[in-house]
Amino acid sequence: MEKFRTPLSRVRLWGSAKAGSGLFVAQRLTAIALVPISLWFVASVIFFIVKADHAALVAWLQSSWNAEILILLILAMFYHGYLGVHEVVEDYVHHEVVKAITLVSMKFVIIAITVASVLAVLRIALGT
Repeated sequence: MEKFRTPLSRVRLWGSAKAGSGLFVAQRLTAIALVPISLWFVASVIFFIVKADHAALVAWLQSSWNAEILILLILAMFYHGYLGVHEVVEDYVHHEVVKAITLVSMKFVIIAITVASVLAVLRIALGT
C-alpha cells in the first residue's frame, strides 16, 4: 500500500520545513547590507588609510560617522559569517554530539571576537 502514496503524503507528517527560512532571510539580508558597507570600507582603505600615518588613522576613526559604519561592518560581517558556517555545520556534520559541540563553541568564539572588535573600535573612537 505504501507504494501507492504520493511523495507529498509521505513527507507530510515529518514536520514543517519553515525552521530554516528565518536564517535564510537573515543571511540574504546581511549579504545585501554588506555590499555598500564593504564598498565604503574598501574606498576608505584605498583613498585614505593607505596614505595615512597612525595619528591620521586614529583621527579618521574618531569621527563618529566612520566609527559607526565600521562597527556596523564588524557586526554584519561576523553575523553573516556565523550564519554561513552554521548552515555548513548543520548540513555536513552528521554526528549529533559533534554538531552540538561545534555549534556552541563556534557561537562563543564568534561572539568573543565580535565583542573584542567592537570594543577595540570604541576604545579608539572614544580616545580612551
